[in-house]
Amino acid sequence: MVWMAALFACFVWWFSTGALLLIVRRADRAGGAAAHTRAAWMAVPMAAAGAIGIALLDGLPPVAAAYGGFVAALAIWGAIELTFLTGAVTGPNRKVCPAGASPMGRLAAAWTAIYWHELLIVAGLLLIVVLTNGDVTHVATATYLVLFLARICAKLNLFFGVPRINVEFLPTPLAHIASYFRQGPVTIAFPLAISFLTFTTACFIFQIALADTAGVAATYSLLTAIAALALLEHWLMVLPLPDAALWRWMLPKPTQGPPVPEATER
Repeated sequence: MVWMAALFACFVWWFSTGALLLIVRRADRAGGAAAHTRAAWMAVPMAAAGAIGIALLDGLPPVAAAYGGFVAALAIWGAIELTFLTGAVTGPNRKVCPAGASPMGRLAAAWTAIYWHELLIVAGLLLIVVLTNGDVTHVATATYLVLFLARICAKLNLFFGVPRINVEFLPTPLAHIASYFRQGPVTIAFPLAISFLTFTTACFIFQIALADTAGVAATYSLLTAIAALALLEHWLMVLPLPDAALWRWMLPKPTQGPPVPEATER
């Protein structure tokens, strides 16, 4: 049961990530804002399916409810990510980072480049909390929270600095975002993020050991897997591993688009 749930979570994470990249890559190949707008509208049925899925979990067997809540949370998360990757919901600032900007000026510019997306993520969390009647231990709420907090950690590390930054899959509407990344030695943000994600993963593993029902075991196995994947994604910011190869083979080759601004060097 534990390994089956973990493998399921890994597959859904890999497949859903690849599906989003495929949608955005095809929009890039089609060219123009209209193609990205059409792709962004796909987020509506995705989010609706996730919300309806959570609403229908009551009455299901515990194991089925665990899997259903996990997938539903990923559907809502994926829908929000799609609106960002297509450039539909980002921020009012669509310019590259000003050359020679002060740390505070760079932070302010970076925030205005993404804050509509950040507010939408919070709205997604509130939606799930309402649908689950405020149950923070619900698999859907917990899954979304792990993704939310891990994404905050990742964005902070990309802003403050990490040795490896992969912009291969950065879509055309987000080309300016790369200029706010900083490639260089890690800062205190990295060990803090690693410690938090390691502790979170360990807590979920401990809950698996304490599980007295198949439903609880399935829930924490799914959460352990998604937290471990978030931890791995952070380590890939410093380890020289070809993580992009996981999806590159399944995507059409990109067309020649506008140059992607390079990450700021220390």
